[in-house]
Amino acid sequence: MTFSIIVVCLNEGEKLHKTVQSILDQTEEDYEIIIKDGGSADGSVEKLLTAASNGRIKIYREKDSGIYDAMNQAVKHASGEYIFFLNCGDYFYQEDVLFRIKQFIEENKCRAERNPKIFYGNIRERQTGALVQSNPKMDDFGCYRNVPCHQACFYDRRLLASRGFDTGYLVRADYEHFLWCYYKAQAHTVYLPVTVASYEGGGFSESGENVRLSAREHKQIVGKYMPPAKVLRYRMLMLATLAPVRTYLAHNPVTARAYQTCKRRVYEVYRRVSGKRR
Repeated sequence: MTFSIIVVCLNEGEKLHKTVQSILDQTEEDYEIIIKDGGSADGSVEKLLTAASNGRIKIYREKDSGIYDAMNQAVKHASGEYIFFLNCGDYFYQEDVLFRIKQFIEENKCRAERNPKIFYGNIRERQTGALVQSNPKMDDFGCYRNVPCHQACFYDRRLLASRGFDTGYLVRADYEHFLWCYYKAQAHTVYLPVTVASYEGGGFSESGENVRLSAREHKQIVGKYMPPAKVLRYRMLMLATLAPVRTYLAHNPVTARAYQTCKRRVYEVYRRVSGKRR
């Protein structure tokens, strides 16, 4: 089996059903759905039991300490070669996403590389209506500034089976795990020009005090994987390029589309220039 699609939930109601339906609507059928429920009492999981009778949907009900613990628990039940996390309220962007991703994976299997891979694409934000372009080439600065969110990433199962999310990080455990994959597991990151998910936004890490907590955890994580001189250089570069202003533009519904369009053009120029240097 190629894909294990993991959905973690706790009293998500209709959001859970819509997310699962977006998976069932995929034209590619080489997948399983792992529902990891933390103890819902709203009846939402019970409504999936009939659909689960065909064996494609597997439901596991276990208590957990939060979303990253739930994701770690779900990985233990997954049998797919690649693991993808789709949060409740997020959907596959189109019905052929898995078909296209599988094609890219098959093409890359022809290469002699033995390192585990992370295939990643783009997302569409529903709050702003903007297409969010992922960095087409990961490097140190990309890891510091802008890794793709987990709703855009297909992880080689080995990367999660050997070392799960560090639950000591409350809002940035997926970011920390991506850096671990890149620096410690020597994973190869492969950008795919595919819009993977329709992202709801406004989640746990984007509200209130968690924004400040996210910034503190980011500082801790980059210090864990990068030397102080490099961290300082990148921090100064972010300030020089008006990162707070760009963040505001990216999250403002009025300016987000224009900002993301400019970012895509910058990435395209960077990709062409870096390609000529090889």
